[in-house]
Amino acid sequence: MKAYVTGASGFVGGHVARELAELGAEVRTERVDLLDRAELRRVIEGCDAVFHVAALYSYDADPRMIERVNVEGTQNVIEACSRTGVKRLVHTSTAGTCGPVAGRSATEDDAPPAWELAVPYKRTKRDAERLVLDAAAHGLDAVVVNPTTPVGDGDLKPTPTGRMIAGVASGRLRAYLATTGLNIVDVRDVARGHALAYERGAAGERYLLGGVNLSLAELFAAIADLARRPRPSIQVPYAAAAAAARIGLANRDEVRLARLPMYFSSAKAQAMLGYCPGPVTPALARAVREASEMVGKGGA
Repeated sequence: MKAYVTGASGFVGGHVARELAELGAEVRTERVDLLDRAELRRVIEGCDAVFHVAALYSYDADPRMIERVNVEGTQNVIEACSRTGVKRLVHTSTAGTCGPVAGRSATEDDAPPAWELAVPYKRTKRDAERLVLDAAAHGLDAVVVNPTTPVGDGDLKPTPTGRMIAGVASGRLRAYLATTGLNIVDVRDVARGHALAYERGAAGERYLLGGVNLSLAELFAAIADLARRPRPSIQVPYAAAAAAARIGLANRDEVRLARLPMYFSSAKAQAMLGYCPGPVTPALARAVREASEMVGKGGA
């Protein structure tokens, strides 16, 4: 198999490219601008598969740029795949297009609450996913994967998740929202899930790739223990976080997304793809070690 991976220089994309290479694929990782249609067609030409992992994952970037990269860029990838005869497109979306849902773990049959779609990143990922599913309905062999919150080594920029881990591991982040939680997954399991989706996924379907649901208190405690730091002990009510966001003391979009626990189920991927995520503690340990090294060098 010849495969092109968009975003291979990023956190998840780098692991996807590595996983495919280890499975024997010939992997192209050349970085091109998603808005450059001619360059996209050039690097995709001759490939059997495209793994579209690249996206602008940010809660503070210019919303217009998030829209262009995540939506227009995805449309360009779809068009390039169609014109060059790619056999299968695996599109990396986000669990956020499936939920969260109050009171239970969300599944692929669910959708996010309306108020969360005011967040540019979340709205554009939903719109990009819809483009892929519409293309699949019109004949493109495309499948969608929906990772939850990947952690592990290689989050060097870092992502918002990586900054959170660095904040707890360094001792700078000492408070947490009592109302929310995350589904945490080893980024290596997410990469394996991409390969499984290529091999076994049904066109036009989406598959949640997650691990374990943890409250923010549980997650922060695990990170602090790995970093040998005191556990964050200050519980912040959601109303207080929302008030802080209104006056600019907290990121408005991140607070908006923390209103409900972000819990998800990977039962469909486990049943249909053979996806089998492992424990998250080793991945958190790798993330904490890397974040601590970056902080020591003056980064994150």
